[in-house]
Amino acid sequence: MSVLVEVCIDSIGSLKVAERAGADRIELCSALRLGGLTASYGYMQLAVQQANIPIYAIIRPREGDFLYSSDEAEVMLKDIAMARQAGCAGVVIGALTAQGQLDLPLIDDMLAEAKGMGVTFHRAFDHCADPESALEALLARPAIERVLTSGQASSAEQGKEALKRWVEMTRQAALQIMPGAGVTPDNAAAILSHCGAREIHLSARMDQPSAMQHRAVATMGEGDDACYPMTNPAIIRQIKALSAHL
Repeated sequence: MSVLVEVCIDSIGSLKVAERAGADRIELCSALRLGGLTASYGYMQLAVQQANIPIYAIIRPREGDFLYSSDEAEVMLKDIAMARQAGCAGVVIGALTAQGQLDLPLIDDMLAEAKGMGVTFHRAFDHCADPESALEALLARPAIERVLTSGQASSAEQGKEALKRWVEMTRQAALQIMPGAGVTPDNAAAILSHCGAREIHLSARMDQPSAMQHRAVATMGEGDDACYPMTNPAIIRQIKALSAHL
């Protein structure tokens, strides 16, 4: 059985590139440079219309931590409803308390709103104070299909020992551990072989030069207006080729 390759994207332009290169599932985001934020309704809807693979929309209302106010929680619940209306196959969620525990009441509210959709728990897991206890709580919620995690390290390669331990913890369950963060063609096979995961997550980003001929002095935000992120199909193809033999 080959490994499922999930690619996170933050533009409609990257969607067809990722799918044609062999992506099995898309995590739909905006602002990947901020860790990924919730996509607009129009972006979700068009992605679903154009894609032939499942689209999972991240539900993250802002950059920064995963401790959410009641207003932010309401935004996330409405965004899950929006993702359902747009036709997304699933959502990617996460929320914590100030003490680094899972915010189970909010998570359960989001699961109720997402009933019937697929659910991934995102890298809020990597900010948990007690990941094993958190994993047990997620295992008790069958609606959660997988946990995206770097093994609480800066990259999945650095966190591979924890990833291996958590794959073993979930071996008899339906829940999947999906390594992500810093995944490249140079380390993907080693990460997967070491921890035994059957799914992997990557952004496969490159800088796409702008086609603008006029260069303004003014800039937008903290980005580089001379280029923008775009999915690199060569990276996806290489990882698909590697994962097919594991």
